[in-house]
Amino acid sequence: MKLVSPAKVLAQVASAIPADCRQHVIVIGSLAAGYQFFGDNDAQAVRTKDVGCVLAPRIAAVHAGESTAQTLLDAGWRRCSAGRWDKPGTEDTPDDELSAVRLYPPDNDDWFLELLTVPESEHDQGKKWTRIKLSDGYYALPSFRFLSLTAFEPLDIAELGIRCARSEMMALANLLEHPVIKDDPMSSEIAGRVIKRSNKDLGRILAIARLSAEGALETWTERWARALQQEFPSQWKTIAVKAGSGLRALLASANDLEEAHHACINGLLASAGNVTIEQLDIVAEQVLVDAIEPLEKLAQA
Repeated sequence: MKLVSPAKVLAQVASAIPADCRQHVIVIGSLAAGYQFFGDNDAQAVRTKDVGCVLAPRIAAVHAGESTAQTLLDAGWRRCSAGRWDKPGTEDTPDDELSAVRLYPPDNDDWFLELLTVPESEHDQGKKWTRIKLSDGYYALPSFRFLSLTAFEPLDIAELGIRCARSEMMALANLLEHPVIKDDPMSSEIAGRVIKRSNKDLGRILAIARLSAEGALETWTERWARALQQEFPSQWKTIAVKAGSGLRALLASANDLEEAHHACINGLLASAGNVTIEQLDIVAEQVLVDAIEPLEKLAQA
């Protein structure tokens, strides 16, 4: 992963996306969080290899995905051909075997843009694929169960003409996506190490909390609850009451917490100074007390 400037990369992405599609694009991930915390400071950067763009609402995703991807390809953006993403599919290729849309910008291979979309309904479980057609064949937009939360009340970046997911909504999506620590590894190394995806994603929650302003965590619960009630109207209490299980599992394992720390200091916290494991442990306890426990109590009421 390379150190990149959130402001510069977001500006490049925004300028490349067709104007009529920008309203349907929400940037997520470390880049979106980094822009919110220090986007106006060129001296600070984040380490990332991908710029995730969620296409929402779902009804507009296919058109926006096809238009955006084809416009970028025609402008010289290049397909990322690593792993299973090396070639387009045909009409006969099953949706879940199609390549995702991953594109390098014309001028470097430091990062790639990936297109995703939100689930069709609250009842979608796991990873789903939505087929799109480009000039050379078929691709697909992946969605995950809790990705809709990142599209809840996104921030308008007026100066760039694009929107970013709120950092606290990305934190909630990551919390809920990992109720336990799974052994599944990341597809690529982070600073020379292969770590569990659960630890990377749960670590990002701690990085966001560490960078947040004093008292900000106490405001998370209210927006979390509204988002869950909107996106999961029949399930939100069942989901919310278990919101802290993954983070508690992380705190219970010294090895997993150490992996999360490694991901943080080589990712979103790369320019945040020497953040220690002990400091992240304290941040995790604050997230539990100020944001997660109030949400769990609300769901139990």
